[in-house]
Amino acid sequence: MTFYELSVITNTGYPYYNLKLKTPPNGVSLFLRFFDFTRSKSEQIAKLDPVSSFELNAGLVSALFEFARNIDKKIEIIEYKSGKEEVLNKNTTIYEGDVLITTQTEPYLLHKSVKEKIKLIYNLVIATKIPLDSALEMLQNEEDKIIEILTDYEARNRIKTHENEIDRLANDFLKEMNSYGLHSICITSFDLSPITVYGNKYSLNDIDAILRNVGIFPNINPLEWIYRQSYISGVQIWVYVIKSGVGPTINGLFEPYFYLLFADPQSYLGEFPGKLATKFNQILG
Repeated sequence: MTFYELSVITNTGYPYYNLKLKTPPNGVSLFLRFFDFTRSKSEQIAKLDPVSSFELNAGLVSALFEFARNIDKKIEIIEYKSGKEEVLNKNTTIYEGDVLITTQTEPYLLHKSVKEKIKLIYNLVIATKIPLDSALEMLQNEEDKIIEILTDYEARNRIKTHENEIDRLANDFLKEMNSYGLHSICITSFDLSPITVYGNKYSLNDIDAILRNVGIFPNINPLEWIYRQSYISGVQIWVYVIKSGVGPTINGLFEPYFYLLFADPQSYLGEFPGKLATKFNQILG
């Protein structure tokens, strides 16, 4: 599980909906991601003088620190996006309400893909309920839809449908490449949420720990791959990340799988990542 909590509020603080998917693991850093679906405001916002700006920031930091302490959490980083002039064009989405959606997630998830999931939830469930301060409560089938999107129901179901074929192919690959340093294979959704892992060396919890230590993942084109250094329990490991180019499409959103390979730092996999992607794609495409 890579999504732990999701909240829907208004920009005035009205708490419409909160979903707790799972208790976060202890002792790890998580991201609280913010997604803004408020009305675009074209009027110019007056700039504060330096003294007023400092006082406003000081109040914010103090309030956040006290809030985090009261709920037994620790804030280490607050990331801001610098302001920029808004340019509206025919492709710009004009939102009807004042909706803010936050979600608590693993830090290694691809932010653009997480944003696409949240936009899907907004369009399919939340948009019809605006204004939220007078909306009916979330129905069970609507909550089920949110959970399916966050937990990659369609992507998991496609893998489960071809479970025997993929298991056999993955085990054959592990036997073939074991002497070259390959230890494990993992399939993730389009935001890097691990779905299933093959091989006896690492569990899904181990995969989470390894990916937390990778850092930032760059954009990858379909059927291309990168490799990054990570570690687990103090032991160095190489992580190969392959973008599949195949996957389910949910309400117009294409969600391609990633294939991850976990290998020794001295491993030599050559063109094997491409071979694996081709074979897996024939089953999952």
